[in-house]
Amino acid sequence: MAFADGIADFRSDTVTRPSAEMIEAMATAPVGDDVYRDDPTVNALEEEAAAVTGKEAALFVPSGTMGNQLAVMLHTNPGEEILANAASHVRSIEAGAPQALSGVGFRTVERPGGRITAGDVEAAMEMAGFFPRIGLMVWENTHNLSGGLVVPLEMMEESSAAARGRGLAVHIDGARIFNAAVASQVPADRWASVSDTIQFCFSKGLGAPVGSVVCGSQEAVDELRYLRKRLGGGMRQAGVIAAAARVALAGRGRLIEDHRLARRLAGAFADRFPESVDLGAVETNMVLVDFEKLKMGWDEAASRLRAAGLRANPPLAGDWRIVTHRDVSPEDADRLVDALV
Repeated sequence: MAFADGIADFRSDTVTRPSAEMIEAMATAPVGDDVYRDDPTVNALEEEAAAVTGKEAALFVPSGTMGNQLAVMLHTNPGEEILANAASHVRSIEAGAPQALSGVGFRTVERPGGRITAGDVEAAMEMAGFFPRIGLMVWENTHNLSGGLVVPLEMMEESSAAARGRGLAVHIDGARIFNAAVASQVPADRWASVSDTIQFCFSKGLGAPVGSVVCGSQEAVDELRYLRKRLGGGMRQAGVIAAAARVALAGRGRLIEDHRLARRLAGAFADRFPESVDLGAVETNMVLVDFEKLKMGWDEAASRLRAAGLRANPPLAGDWRIVTHRDVSPEDADRLVDALV
């Protein structure tokens, strides 16, 4: 449902407000100094995150970007490159952090949907040494800039095996990995098994107000904890926010509701604005609308949305991304489409 002020916000699944259960958990959470490893709520959250991804250990961090950058620091050396899809979040939407913080560049793969084939891995590695060495392959699943598409598990297994066979580490930017798990009915630990480390966010579809986690072997997490200190990521009495993250993680099964709402919204756009949406590409909680099919400029659309108490980001390169989440309802989705007709 819309926020208390009546606004329905479709910009992202990051806009959710903490639920009453989360607020109660935050208010009553036992806490300690997490830098000393004595915050019981953080410790419990890290154990739960490690268990759900099938890894030995986990580290709570403030953001997904920090989690990804810690993994980059762990797995690479300055001057190396990261093998990644050209449209990956770690390359495109993290403010140049790999280059600035770790001194690494990118060897990119130009494929839709965040995909990297085993052949892509082999082709990239044939040039390593003449071109800069590659130390790490990074996946993003689900793939944000493709509208929340799920990278197929079989492809991730085959390409990760090829990468490991060439001596590369593998990291998954799994900010929305539970959306992939729900959509595919494949559990998160199966996805995580193709990687050395995996990061996922509590503050996106899971609905917590803040926080992410990086999971991996105990040895890897021990080093990540040291590197987190280098970036200023020690959060002291972090159990206050970890408590909300625990509630979010426990409720991850509700993500199917967001997927159903996205499909409903996509169908409404397809009915009202023919050929504006590829219904087959709506796999999780995002809808990409071909904005030109709406036959209006963004200024007009934005004005209509504001008048109807709605928020959405402007189109990017013609694609208008609309995101469903816990705090929007079927009625809000109907209101969105009606405002544009």
